[in-house]
Amino acid sequence: MSRRLEIVEVGPRDGLQNEKVLLSTDQKVEFITRLRAAGARRIETVSFVNPHRVPQMAGAEEIMAALPAETGFSPIGLVLNARGWDRAVAAACAEANVVVCATDGFGIRNQGATTAEQMDTLATIVERQKIDGRPTLSMTLSVAFGCPFDGEVSTAQVVALAKAAAELGVREIALADTIGVADPWTVRERISAVRAAAPAATLRVHFHDTRNTGLANAFAAVDAGVDVLDASCGGLGGCPFAPDATGNIGTEDLVYMLERAGFETGYDLDVLIETARWVSAQLGKPPAASVSRAGGFPKIGA
Repeated sequence: MSRRLEIVEVGPRDGLQNEKVLLSTDQKVEFITRLRAAGARRIETVSFVNPHRVPQMAGAEEIMAALPAETGFSPIGLVLNARGWDRAVAAACAEANVVVCATDGFGIRNQGATTAEQMDTLATIVERQKIDGRPTLSMTLSVAFGCPFDGEVSTAQVVALAKAAAELGVREIALADTIGVADPWTVRERISAVRAAAPAATLRVHFHDTRNTGLANAFAAVDAGVDVLDASCGGLGGCPFAPDATGNIGTEDLVYMLERAGFETGYDLDVLIETARWVSAQLGKPPAASVSRAGGFPKIGA
């Protein structure tokens, strides 16, 4: 196969935001630097949230200031509100990823706002982006497959929000399985429905492996034509406001699966494994991702 797939690395943001061990700014910068060496081009580097609520995300501006301006490197800042957008602009992020929750239950606990209020915020940010000119803008629709508070999330809910975002002019829309409840068949069906409702938007997917279906869901998404997937080095991740939600699919697991099948990702698997082992050591625990434990195949020199 010659199809190239883009993996957005979310380890420095989603991967660290639920960890008990707080990494220093220097450690976070080194993590990002190692990910760059492993081939990551788009990296969620920071989250512009209140550090009192999510202390793991403190130091966003300092991290951005420490990162070199490199051609081909796109640091992404997570944004929840207009204040977050202003911070992302001031910090010179290349991209801002605005989160909208598919349910009120999750939205109120995670962002202190209903889904309708978050869509109003998105509309405001879209207008700000037209004036500011940068960062570029994407939207992640969280709990798009199920909510820990409101339960099942219907395809109709997801389609309506994706369609509204596309009509605002959002060019990339991510469907996030924030608590890891999706299955491959639902993933395929939901992607098809969203694509029909928002044909001009690039679709991205974001899977957690809470119930061991993350890679199967990634396969289903790729099979359905999605070319952009989020993943977290070492399988790190979780959400402070989603009970029992564990890590994202591991970047090294996803890279191994895709490249074993002949897809191109642009990542160096060996360097990625070294990075996963390094960051896991900083956090005082083994990597959750299987490939960092077992290694790649075939093994060089075996």
